[in-house]
Amino acid sequence: QVQLEESGGGLVQPGESLRLSCTASRRDFTVLPMGWYRQVPGKEREWVALITTPAGGLKYADSVKGRFTVSRDGAKGTLFLQMNDLKPEDTATYYCYMQSQWGQGTQVTVSS
Repeated sequence: QVQLEESGGGLVQPGESLRLSCTASRRDFTVLPMGWYRQVPGKEREWVALITTPAGGLKYADSVKGRFTVSRDGAKGTLFLQMNDLKPEDTATYYCYMQSQWGQGTQVTVSS
């Protein structure tokens, strides 16, 4: 079973940026979709940014369009989420999803 290791979360102020990373123990970008979800206590996990096709087709939730970018590094087996212009409502635990497995989650807190 593939293991996913996430990193990059933290506490930032509104308007700042963070970059999340998720590295798989086995490189395989053929299983789709892959991407990022987030969850706040008491709510369901929601998708944020997904890679949906082998050619790199992307989907973004309306709430993050224009601010977040999902990308991947095939050589490293790593998935990224660049988050710019962060807002307090982006505060959540972020989970990567690759090869039908979930990462452990990384906390992102946006607060002044």
